[in-house]
Amino acid sequence: MHEKRTGLDDPAQAAHAWRRFRGIMAWMILVGAICSAGAIVALAWAQGPLRLVTMAAVIGGVGGSIVMAGALMGLVFLSSGTGHDEDVERFDG
Repeated sequence: MHEKRTGLDDPAQAAHAWRRFRGIMAWMILVGAICSAGAIVALAWAQGPLRLVTMAAVIGGVGGSIVMAGALMGLVFLSSGTGHDEDVERFDG
């Protein structure tokens, strides 16, 4: 007797969920790049020419924060949308 696979155990549903997660990440990387570019332009306008290390720090700080927030938000959507949260409550032992 085989138990019906649900959530991330079902290959079709898992593929859909991961495809949606990658889509969210693509959009968040784009948003992070736009915000980083905007921050660099604003800093250059306010402070004058920026050094390369300053631009790298802005990209890492602003872009990295946005991409990390998007990754965590996407994982929450993935976990909730596939029923993975409910699977945690099921005790097999």
